[in-house]
Amino acid sequence: MTGLFITLEGPEGAGKSTNREYLAERLRAAGIEVLLTREPGGTPLAERIREVLLAPVDEGMNPDTELLLVFAARAQHLAEVIRPALARGAVVLCDRFTDSLILKIYICKHIKTYLSNFFLHEKSSFCKGF
Repeated sequence: MTGLFITLEGPEGAGKSTNREYLAERLRAAGIEVLLTREPGGTPLAERIREVLLAPVDEGMNPDTELLLVFAARAQHLAEVIRPALARGAVVLCDRFTDSLILKIYICKHIKTYLSNFFLHEKSSFCKGF
């Protein structure tokens, strides 16, 4: 059997984790192997990269550097966790993947600077938690 990869996308507070837990519970009750994971993260190395991405720093991070770090964490995550689980036939439920990460990087980190007085404020929960 081939596994299934499901991502839950959305801003902070949208209910991704709640829905992921509910779905995992229902699938497990049906006897299906489920793996819960998140991005960036999912492996010890990818979690360390996540810490770098989330840590406040005095030096700004170049957008290309940030994107490469995200995809470095993803490569590790795919190799160590996601692909092996799918090969076993598991259902992988991932809190965020491509859609949310690209949206957060390019809107919240870069466009936000230019639009902060109009649409996206520091207190916006949409840009928190990345």
